[in-house]
Amino acid sequence: MTQSLNDESKRHIEQVAGEALAQLESIAEASKSKLLDGRTLGSDTLASINTMTSSSAIQRLDQISQANRESYRVLVAEPAIARVVVVDEEGEEKTYYICRTTPVSGIPNLASYRAPVGRLASLAIGAEFTLPNGTVVEVLERAQLRPSALADGWDSRDTVVEAEHFGPLTIESLRALLTEVAGEEITEDILGQLLAEETVKANIIDGVRRSVITKMGLRDQPVLDQYQDEIFRLPLDKRLLILGPPGTGKTTTLIRRLGQKLDTAFLEEGEQRLVETVAAVQGVAHSNSWLMFTPTELLKQYLKEAFAREGVPASDLRIRTWQDYRRELARNAFGVLRTASGGGTFVLKESLPSLSEAALDRPIQWFDDFDAWQRSVYVQELHEAAALLHDAKAPDVKSLGARLQDILARAGDGTLATAFGSLAAELPKVQALVTSLKDTSDGKIKAALNLQLNRNREFLDELARVIDSLQQAQATEADEQDDFDADEEEDTTTSRTGRAAALNAYMQAVRAQARSAASKRMLSKTSRNGKIIEWLADRGLAEADRADVGASLLVQTNARRFVNPVKRYLDGIPKHYRAFRRERQHAGNWYRSEGFEARDIHPLELDIVLLAILRAAGDLISLPSVLRDIDSPAWSSLQPILGHYRNQVLVDEATDFSPIQLACMAALAHPQLRSFFACGDFNQRLTTWGARSADDLKWVFADFDIKEITVSYRQSKQLNDLARAMIRAVAGTEQNVSLPANMNSSGVTPALLEHAGETAVVVSWLADRIREIERFVGQLPSTAIFVNTENDVAPVADALNAALSEHNIQVIACREGQAVGQESNVRVFDIQHIKGLEFEAVFFIGIDQLAELHPALFDKYLYVGTTRAATYLGVTCEGTLPSAIESLRVHFCQDWQ
Repeated sequence: MTQSLNDESKRHIEQVAGEALAQLESIAEASKSKLLDGRTLGSDTLASINTMTSSSAIQRLDQISQANRESYRVLVAEPAIARVVVVDEEGEEKTYYICRTTPVSGIPNLASYRAPVGRLASLAIGAEFTLPNGTVVEVLERAQLRPSALADGWDSRDTVVEAEHFGPLTIESLRALLTEVAGEEITEDILGQLLAEETVKANIIDGVRRSVITKMGLRDQPVLDQYQDEIFRLPLDKRLLILGPPGTGKTTTLIRRLGQKLDTAFLEEGEQRLVETVAAVQGVAHSNSWLMFTPTELLKQYLKEAFAREGVPASDLRIRTWQDYRRELARNAFGVLRTASGGGTFVLKESLPSLSEAALDRPIQWFDDFDAWQRSVYVQELHEAAALLHDAKAPDVKSLGARLQDILARAGDGTLATAFGSLAAELPKVQALVTSLKDTSDGKIKAALNLQLNRNREFLDELARVIDSLQQAQATEADEQDDFDADEEEDTTTSRTGRAAALNAYMQAVRAQARSAASKRMLSKTSRNGKIIEWLADRGLAEADRADVGASLLVQTNARRFVNPVKRYLDGIPKHYRAFRRERQHAGNWYRSEGFEARDIHPLELDIVLLAILRAAGDLISLPSVLRDIDSPAWSSLQPILGHYRNQVLVDEATDFSPIQLACMAALAHPQLRSFFACGDFNQRLTTWGARSADDLKWVFADFDIKEITVSYRQSKQLNDLARAMIRAVAGTEQNVSLPANMNSSGVTPALLEHAGETAVVVSWLADRIREIERFVGQLPSTAIFVNTENDVAPVADALNAALSEHNIQVIACREGQAVGQESNVRVFDIQHIKGLEFEAVFFIGIDQLAELHPALFDKYLYVGTTRAATYLGVTCEGTLPSAIESLRVHFCQDWQ
C-alpha cells in the first residue's frame, strides 16, 4: 500500500471496489436480460395507426429498437466506464455511473457519456457542474473504470481513482483488492503478512500508470479529458478544427463527437427538428448522413475499428480516402472524367507534369483565378447569346432576346443566383421557341436524308460502317476545340452502333455543317463531323437550305443557353477549365509550357474543377427559395449534388489535404447544418500540397473555430523531449506540448545505431533490441519497423524473421500498408503508410537515406515516424545522423541493456 494512503482512505477504496464490481454485474445482467428478451418496439406500441403516416413511424420505432439492441450488446461487454460522486449545495451526495452508450432502464443514476451528465466523468475533483434540472453539484471523487468479464465475475483493470483526500491512484485490479482484504484477516504468520503487504503495494500505484500498447490500432480512451470533452459537446452546426501534437487524442475526440451527434436523443431540440427536416428532403436517416475522410487506407481500417468500439457502424461508404471519393464524384456524379460509355472531358493522370511551382505553392490563388475567370466567361456567353437573339429577324426571337438582355443587365455584377432566379420565369417561353425551331430544322434535315434513302436503301448501313471505322480513331484523338455550340441536350440516349447511331451521326454532322456556313466558320476536316461531311459530299442539305437551317440552329444554340442555365453552367465548368488552362499556359501562369495533352488532368487540377462545381451549386442550394423549389425544372439539375450532401463531414489528418481538397469536403456538408469537424497537426503534414497554416484553413471557412490541445497521452518523457527537440532543430520553433499531470511518464532513452550500411548488421541490432523489449515488458508489445521504400519491406521482414525464429517471434511484411497477421507480430511498413497509428515500440531504418529520398518532407517523415512510438524508439543510419538533426544526438543511447 502506498504511504500516502491512510487506513480510512484504504477502507474507502475497498468499499468503492466492492460497490463498483457489484454495479458492473447488475448493469451487465440487466442488459443481457433485455437482449435475450428479444422484444422490439413495433406497430403494437402505437395507440392508433394512421395509414398515411404509419410507415415512417414504424420505421422510426425499428431504428430505436435496433439502436437499443446495439446499446445492450455494448453494456453486456462494458457496463460502465466511470463512477463519479457529487455533492449538492444541501450536502446530499449522489453516485453516478457513466456508460459509453445509451443506458439500460431500471438502473438508478446510470447515464450515457453522451448525455450532459456524462461530462461529470471528465471534470476535475472540486469542479462545479449544473445538472439538467438546474441543481449545482461539486465533484467529490471519480474513478475511471476498465471493466473486464472473468469466468467468476467482473473486474476492473488499471482503475484510476481520485478524491479530495487522496489520489489519483491506479489500482491494477479491483477484484484483487477485495481478495486481499478477505485474505488479511486470516493471515496469522509474519511471512504471510509480509507477502500480503507486498501484493497490496503492487496492486495500488501512486499516480496514473501509462498502459502498454499491446495491439496495433488507435488507443481507446473511454473518458476524455476536461478540454477534449468540452470540444466534443459543442453544437452540431459548428465548423471545428482541432490542432495538436501526436497522441493528444484529436482523433478520439472526433470519434466521440460523431458518436454523440449521430444519436438524436442527445441533440438539442432545435437540432433534432433541423435534422428531421433535412432527412425528410434527402430521404437519408441522420444516423447514416455522415462522411469521414482519411489520407490512407490503413488508417481507414483502424478508424472503422475505433468507431465499432463507440457503437457507430462505419462502412466503406462512410469512411473514405479523398483519392477514391474524388474519382467517384468526378467520374460518376459530375461527368468530369471520361467513361467507357461516353461523356466526360478528362483522363486522370496521377503523375501528369502539368503544374508549375506557383500552382503547388499558392493553390488558393490558383483556384480563385480560375473561379473568377470561369464565372466571368459564362456571364459573357449569356450576354452574347442574348444579344444574338435580340439581333434576329423573327419578332418573337427579337422580343425574347430583349427580355433576356434586360434580366442580365439588372443582375449586373451581382451573384449568378440572382440571374438564374430571374431567368427561371422565361424558361417555358425559351423551351417553346427551341422546340418549334428544332422541329422545323430537323424536318428539313430528315427530308434530305429520306431523299438519299429513296435513292439507296443501304445508305444508313454504309454510313454506320464509316462511323465504326471512325470510333477507334475518335477514342484516341483529343478534341482541341471546346465546342460550346454542340447540341449537348440532344440524342443522348441513342444507340452507339448500327442504323440508329448512323441516323444520329448524320443529323449531328449536317447540323455542324449548316452552323459553320451560317457563322462563316470552317468546319474542322479532322473532326468526326468533318470526316462524315467529307464522306457525304453532296448527300447532305442542299446549299439553299443550308443557310436557313444554319441560321435557325444558331438561334437554337443561343436560346438553348437559357433553357436550363443552371445545368449548362455546372456541366460547362470542366470545358471552361480546359479553356482557362490553355489561356494561362500560353501566358506562362500556373502551368508548365509543355509535356501533357489537353485531355489529361492532374489530381490537384481535378480538385480545382470539383471545387468550382461544388461551390457554384452550394451557393444556389443554400438559398431557401431554391431549396424549396428544387423539383422545379429551373433547379432540378441541382438534385444530384443535393444527394451528395451529408449532415456531418469529418476529416482526420486534415493537414495532409490541400486547402482545395478540404474546401471540397467542406462543400459536401449540408448547407442548412454546415457541420464540419477536422483534426490535424502542421508538423505532421506528409504531403507537399497539404495545408500549411491556419490561414489556409480559414479560407475554407471564415468562421472556423480552431482549438488547440496540448496534453500528449502517448509518449514517455524521453520521447516527448526528443519530439520537442526535433521541432526546435528543424522548424526553429517551440512546440506547445505537455505530459499529463500525475502520470508516470518515465521510459527509456531512444537507441541509435550508426554506420549500419549492411542489412545483416541492422537486422542483428533490431533482433537484439526486440528481445530486450520483450524481457522488459514480459510480453511482446505492439512493434513496428519503418523502412524508406516499398521495395525494402519484404527483404527486411524476411531477414528479421530468420533472426528472431529461435524465440518464435513472427515478423510480417505489410505491403502497401496492409496490416495483416496476429496482434503479437512485429510489422514492417513503408514509412508513407504510418500516419495516425501508434505502437509501443518503433524502429526507423536508414533515416540518413530518408533525408536524401525526401528532402522536402524529411523533417515531417522523421517527426511522424518517431512520434508513433509510445516508449521504445530505435533509429539506424547507413552513415551518421543527418547534419540537420546532429543536435539530437544527446537524446540517444546505444541499447537498453
